[in-house]
Amino acid sequence: MLIAIGSDHAGFNLKSTLKQWLIENDYDVIDLGTNSEASVDYPHYGAAVGHAVADGDADFGVAVCGSGQGIAMAVNKIAGARGAVIRANDDAEMTRRHNDANVACFGERCTNPDTALEALDVFLTTDFEGGRHERRVEQLAELDAGELV
Repeated sequence: MLIAIGSDHAGFNLKSTLKQWLIENDYDVIDLGTNSEASVDYPHYGAAVGHAVADGDADFGVAVCGSGQGIAMAVNKIAGARGAVIRANDDAEMTRRHNDANVACFGERCTNPDTALEALDVFLTTDFEGGRHERRVEQLAELDAGELV
């Protein structure tokens, strides 16, 4: 499974931890930056991860900033990317089961590394339930296309 990962400066350390765990657990990783704690703008990195997933260049994405919120907003501006802020295992499980999220967004300042690692494992190993939830995910795609108002 191929995972695209990216962060801004405020998420760089957690991104590095998550990336190492992914590699150690036999995931293939595309690191889209940033590569230091030097100040950068999160929208560029969230968009890069969102595009990698939406364009089919990666199976899933991981995006990290200080809170997880800003980078999730950037991810969700990309049609076909469904990013969710994850703070705990329940978030990871439900956003996969019910929303078919394809990008896990974390906040380095809000979620400790052990919790993030466990939640990422849940996110990557939980399947979408489909059924009644499929209709809602299709409506998200309609929003992307400007067809649902």
